[in-house]
Amino acid sequence: MKRRETGILGEKLAAEFLQGRGYRIVETNYRCPEGEIDIIARHGDFLVFVEVRTKRSKQFGSPEESITSVKQERLRLTAARYRDEHDSLPEQWRIDVVVVELNRGQTTRIELIENAVGEE
Repeated sequence: MKRRETGILGEKLAAEFLQGRGYRIVETNYRCPEGEIDIIARHGDFLVFVEVRTKRSKQFGSPEESITSVKQERLRLTAARYRDEHDSLPEQWRIDVVVVELNRGQTTRIELIENAVGEE
């Protein structure tokens, strides 16, 4: 499985996982000059920006360890751009991370980390 295929599968699994927990998917793969948000959803009174991290091995650390401070800042800037471009959004928002670990195409771990990236 190639890297892009792994990412696409991870995002699909993450969307299904979130929907099963009451998240309503609003948009996927939002792109702007500041970066990309994999999934934008509503959950309760929150607008939630979701970064999906998928890995096939732990050779270079866990999926959540791959979110650098630079990536966190890009997520914050991209979320701000989205909020600026759209009306009638919930006032409360957060950035969650869904980590997906695969072994030979099978899910071995899927976990939600709420509010994983603070506003700073």
